[in-house]
Amino acid sequence: MPLVNIMVNQRAYTIACDEGEEEHLRDLSKHVDIKVRELLGTVGQVGDARLLLMAALLITDDYFDALAQRDQRARLLDDVQQSRTELLENVATLESTAGDEMEAATQRIGELAARFAEA
Repeated sequence: MPLVNIMVNQRAYTIACDEGEEEHLRDLSKHVDIKVRELLGTVGQVGDARLLLMAALLITDDYFDALAQRDQRARLLDDVQQSRTELLENVATLESTAGDEMEAATQRIGELAARFAEA
């Protein structure tokens, strides 16, 4: 199991990860470090444990927001798909009605043509 050295708030940490996940772990730690640095600018140095907890809470809040957006988009997609289904059903009904009306009109034209020919 590989060990990866990361830096958060100018402190070095060694973290174990699965083979091939080293770069991903580094990217995650950079994101955590960015959140910690943002907090430092807002609340100042309040201790590593508190900064990391606050960063974790902010990241979790971002995650929950992303989940809510995903769920909202899924609902919108469902609505769009339902609307599409209804539109296709309406088009089929209209096509059928138009076909019936064209048949009736053709028959009437034929009847009128026959009457006209008799006259």
